[in-house]
Amino acid sequence: MDWGTELWDQYDTIEKHTQSGLELVEKYVKFVKERTEIEQNYAKQLRNLSKKYNQKRSSKDEPECRLTSYQSFLDILNEMNDYAGQRELIAENLMMNICIDLTKYLQELKQERKTYLTEAKKAQQSLESTYKQLDTSKKRFEREWREAERAAQNAEKTDQDINATKADVEKAKLHANMKAHTAEDCKNDYASQLQKYNKEQSQFYFNDMPDIFNKLQDLDERRIRKLAQGYILFSDTEKHVMPIIGKCLEGITKAGTNVNEKNDTMFVIEQNKSGFERPGDQEFEDYSQGINRASSDSSLGTPKGPMDLLGKNKSKNFWLFTRKSKPTVTEDFAHLPPEQRRKRLQQKLEEISKDLQKEVDQSEALEKMKDVYEKNPQMGDPASLASQISQTSLKMERLKVELNKYETWLAEAGARGDTLRYKPNVFNNNGAHDALSPDGAHSDESTPDPSQAIYAEFDDDFEDEELVAPIGECTAMYNFPGASEGTISMQEGEVLAVVEEDKGDGWTRVRRNNGDEGYIPTSYVSIRLNK
Repeated sequence: MDWGTELWDQYDTIEKHTQSGLELVEKYVKFVKERTEIEQNYAKQLRNLSKKYNQKRSSKDEPECRLTSYQSFLDILNEMNDYAGQRELIAENLMMNICIDLTKYLQELKQERKTYLTEAKKAQQSLESTYKQLDTSKKRFEREWREAERAAQNAEKTDQDINATKADVEKAKLHANMKAHTAEDCKNDYASQLQKYNKEQSQFYFNDMPDIFNKLQDLDERRIRKLAQGYILFSDTEKHVMPIIGKCLEGITKAGTNVNEKNDTMFVIEQNKSGFERPGDQEFEDYSQGINRASSDSSLGTPKGPMDLLGKNKSKNFWLFTRKSKPTVTEDFAHLPPEQRRKRLQQKLEEISKDLQKEVDQSEALEKMKDVYEKNPQMGDPASLASQISQTSLKMERLKVELNKYETWLAEAGARGDTLRYKPNVFNNNGAHDALSPDGAHSDESTPDPSQAIYAEFDDDFEDEELVAPIGECTAMYNFPGASEGTISMQEGEVLAVVEEDKGDGWTRVRRNNGDEGYIPTSYVSIRLNK
């Protein structure tokens, strides 16, 4: 069954149906375009989300970066970024394979449909023109036949009239014959036009229009097939990237399984273990008997009593959770607890050893090259390597000095690290902690052990310190929460006074107008020092 046979008289219906089909294609293309916009926005939001939570810290060597839970979170952010890439790929393929392709195909169908409808209208106009000619011929034949009949009747009447002359009779008969002849010619013309119209009408209804209707049917079927392929591509486009999306999701699952809570808690111990022993019990000192605590052998290595804290430091009691000011960083890492100091010294030694080995290798290479030049002067001038060899030797000597220096510090830290004990609430006359010797006894109070500096208690938020004159000012480029002890919070755009420059540790001491002081990351502010 086809449209040309079954719908031969439904031109308007076919025209409306094919137009509706093309509008459906346009509607589907618009739908897919909006879907691609959703995918693109979704991918953009995912990328921004990953970027927001994947802000690079000031250093990748920060302790928290080595935690499995932290690393897994970074892995999840990376997987989400890859997942966003797949959503972008879906949007791109939908646009290329469906929207652009269907839009181009739709334009071709519209042009083809317009051609077929134009042909139908031309055929209709031709048939209508032939019909008009037939109708004109028919009306002329009718008119001429009536006139011929009247002329014949008038000739017969004249012939019977006794008063009519022979000339009148002959004239009337001649006129009647002429009209009859004209009517006959019109009859033949009408018959010819009728035959022509019937033939053209038959061609129109049995050949021309059925052929056009069948072409429109074929066009509509091709449109439907193409649209169906677009429906399938809508699904296949996403199915194509599903394996990669699955890998992204598997990566997220793997990131979760890679978290090791024991390793993380052990790392906290390894990273922050001080090496000190817990303070011992305080002994009872009977002041009513006038015991001289300074001369008591039994009091050595034990905490001093509360009477020693009277005076300047009587308000400075030691507490485990007391907020501490930021310690001063020293080259030998004496500001760190013994355990951490040994680790940092060991790391420094490894770095220096690597640099020294590089310079040794460089020196050997230069010596070999020099030997080659001496044996083969045409290859180069040995004297040209003198400056490089000299510079390498100087670097090696400097690194060796550094190596010896840190080895000495490491030996010193290792010799006393296991027996060091810190004692709370013990201050000398200058307000500093009493120093400890390797065996835990008191050392000369005038030479405090720098490794104990981190355990010294300073006045809270610099309350007891005299205000230092600002050396400049800074403007915050980013927000900083100031959650750690010794730090101060700030908001983007806030202007603060600089009271202490960055000493190479990445922190700058600042003060607000209300007198609040603390440390902030140097990289978070723009600093302008007074000239």
